[in-house]
Order: sequence, then C-alpha cells, then structure tokens
Amino acid sequence: MVKKGPMLLGLSLALACSSLAPAQDSSMNQSIPQVLQITREFLKPGKSGASHDKTESAFVTAMTRAKFPVHYLGLNSMSGKSRALYISQYASFADWEKANQIVDKNPALSAELDRDAVADGELLDGMDSVVYIYDADLSYHPHADISHTRYLEISVFHVRPGHRNDWHDLVKMVKDGQEKAGTSAHWATFEIAYGGEDGTYIMLSADKSMADIDQGFAESKKFVEAMGGKEGMAKLNELFGKTVDTSHSELFSFNPKQSYVDESWIKADPDFWKPRAAPMAKPAAKPADDKPSAH
Repeated sequence: MVKKGPMLLGLSLALACSSLAPAQDSSMNQSIPQVLQITREFLKPGKSGASHDKTESAFVTAMTRAKFPVHYLGLNSMSGKSRALYISQYASFADWEKANQIVDKNPALSAELDRDAVADGELLDGMDSVVYIYDADLSYHPHADISHTRYLEISVFHVRPGHRNDWHDLVKMVKDGQEKAGTSAHWATFEIAYGGEDGTYIMLSADKSMADIDQGFAESKKFVEAMGGKEGMAKLNELFGKTVDTSHSELFSFNPKQSYVDESWIKADPDFWKPRAAPMAKPAAKPADDKPSAH
C-alpha cells in the first residue's frame, strides 16, 4: 500500500462525496447551513445498537408529535471510540435562538424531552457539543442534498496559531489540484466557533456507499499527478507540516432510527428513512391429532 502524505490523506479521502447539509425545513434542503451544531454522545460498553436506538427514538417521536421545525441527523461511529453524533443546522445564530424559544414555550415538549434525556443518560459515558460556522472559501463543490447518502467522513484539522493565511493557501493548492485532476471530490468546511480549541476546522463529506470511499482512494493517483508528482507533493506536505499541528479522519454511518428528518427526505427515500416494520410471523399450525376422539 502506498503511504500518502498527510495533506493528501486528510483531503483526498473526500473524493467522490457530497458535502454535508442536514435538513432543517424544506426551504433549507438545498442550501449549506451557516451554523452547524454537533452534539456527541459517548456510549458505555454494550449500550449501543438497539438499546440506544430505543432511547433516541423517543426524542424523534416527541419532535414529530410537536411538529418541531428544526430537524437533525443521527450518526453512529464506525471508527474511534463508540459514540453517536447529532447534527443540526441553522441559517444563523438568530434562527437557533428561535428554535430554543419554541421549546421553552412548549411545556409539554420540554417535560417530555427532559424525561427522555434521563433514560438516554443511563447509556452514556459522556456528552459534549460543538458549534461550527461554514467557510465557503475552504469548501470544494459542496452539494446540499444528502438525503440518499449513507456514510459521513469527517476530517479534523487544527491550524497552528498565526498560520491562518497559510491554511487558506494550503487548501487552495489542494482545490486547484483536484480541479486539474478532474476528480469527483466534494467537501464542506466549517470553522469552530464554540466548544473547542480555536483554529479547528472540519471537512465533511457524505458517501452514498462505501464504494465511494474506494473510488476516492483510486482517484488519489490522478491528484498526485496533477500536483506535479513527488516533487509537487513534497511542497504540499512541507506547507502542511508548517501549517497544521494535528489532523485525523473518522467514519460514521447515518442512523434513520436516531434521525429526525424532513418529510421530503422520507418521501425521497422511504425505505431508508422510514422503513416498514417487519411483518409478524404467523403462529405455527397445531399438529393434527391422529388419536380417535372419545365418545
């Protein structure tokens, strides 16, 4: 296996992907969110799967019953520590405030969410929340509609203090290389606003299948050639080392049982977002009684 340089590994893994835009309402389905809230729930050993689906589905039921206008996506980790992500989008911080006010003015919904949180908390080992803002300049051909995607790749980069301009130059180099190579790369970039270390950026890419990930690795050769081969990649990696002090990538799968999505998503792909319950098995027929009945 060819060892990739850090910048190539961090960004070219986004090949053949559509960028993230979780649903809020129908009007937001075709736009990139300006404010992204990501809540992480770290699960106790053995508490993922059906157990967590059950407690999280209670939140979905409550939101559906209340016809809450802000939707969110639930994802489960396929790498790293066992955890779930819940991603909500807003057009602005003012819109986020309006959503909070809706909950505050609905005592029944607030009480139900509190009860659900107690039950869900029994499964958790920890929880946190981070807020990001969208950066169009650092994004590449982002696509808003991900209603038919199944996996999310998240690449996290921390930029060294004082190197913001280098970071923009670095990403521009990668974008130019992808464009020249004619790859199918797409990603949306968000910069941290609250809840973590300043200088943190995430690049989000959604895959329709894991074959898209295979395609991304396969297309990396075209990217290297477009960057000028080994010499060009050496320059790219040198700038990466100067600019970024840490980076890593994680893979998540969408979980429809833990997601509260817009009705348009359900109509677009009902088998995934609202699968029908499995039919109940018919009771087995009683064996025939061959014994003669008594008279």
